[in-house]
Amino acid sequence: MPSSEPSSHPSDVSDKRVALRSSANGTVSLRTLDSVRDEVAHGIALRAIMKAKVVEGVKISVYFTFSKRDDDRFLRHVADIIRARLPTRHLFALATTGAPSPSSLTNANTLVITGSDADDVQSAVLLASSKFLGRVVALTNDGDLMSAAIEDIGASSYDSAALWDVLHKSVRAPLNRLVPPPGSRSTLQLINAARAKLQRVTPHQAWDILHDPTYPIPAFLVDIRSVAERTRSGGIHGSLIIERNMLERRFDPRCEDKLAIADRYDLRIIVYCEDGWASSLAAASLHEIGMWNATDIVGGFQAWKAARLPGQVKPPSTESKTATLEGFSQISGESY
Repeated sequence: MPSSEPSSHPSDVSDKRVALRSSANGTVSLRTLDSVRDEVAHGIALRAIMKAKVVEGVKISVYFTFSKRDDDRFLRHVADIIRARLPTRHLFALATTGAPSPSSLTNANTLVITGSDADDVQSAVLLASSKFLGRVVALTNDGDLMSAAIEDIGASSYDSAALWDVLHKSVRAPLNRLVPPPGSRSTLQLINAARAKLQRVTPHQAWDILHDPTYPIPAFLVDIRSVAERTRSGGIHGSLIIERNMLERRFDPRCEDKLAIADRYDLRIIVYCEDGWASSLAAASLHEIGMWNATDIVGGFQAWKAARLPGQVKPPSTESKTATLEGFSQISGESY
């Protein structure tokens, strides 16, 4: 969300001069519109600096302000003030948001990326261009400052997060290509972190949950494997087939693509894959959207077969047309 701005700003002033009364002696002094704009620009620059984070010794900051008259010139002025106040290495993204100024030739908002190091700015320009594909109307690159007209920037939380990501990546020190980057995790670490969130179940426990008429919440068995895996290994009749790339969208009650059964957050969603690895990451991802009872089967489908459990479970009760289209694991050759 854009930061708060004064309720009346320079674009609202029609006269070239503004009369201000001194509360001390009652005298009236005249200020030009440019001096008011300069005061607002200094205030924005100061707030952007105070908001800055330090990444590997570099100050970075993202700041949104409401659209003003001549956004490009105004943000360039803010950038000049920041450069004058910060002698150390820095990289800032400044943007206007809201309805574009009536004087805008592009009918878009303005983004300015400025920094003390031209290489940082150029890295940020490349990254930002990929973040806002199809929305960049015009771009001017001056080396240590980039100005771009971008449609609807700041209209969603994506834009702020994207700009922070751009700045973080642009100031990182060069990496040794053979050494894992700081903060990265191995596949095993990802799996362990995912499983730490779950109450994983064995195939027998999953069977008991699905067939217990007294179980207090709706429970669903979900097959996230690919068509090739199901064709090769078979499947469990009565399970919902929702391939991995659609899982979150089908079970997020806030998503327009959700299943009709995804109308509550306490569902017991039991995910399985072929061997119990991908399913752990998938179940943990469901936790991220609020499905805290989601879990997976230890050992996956192969463990189910090894336990010699039936190849069919009681299918979920649903009238969802989407679920029907998604399909149940009942096609020929999927049982074992």
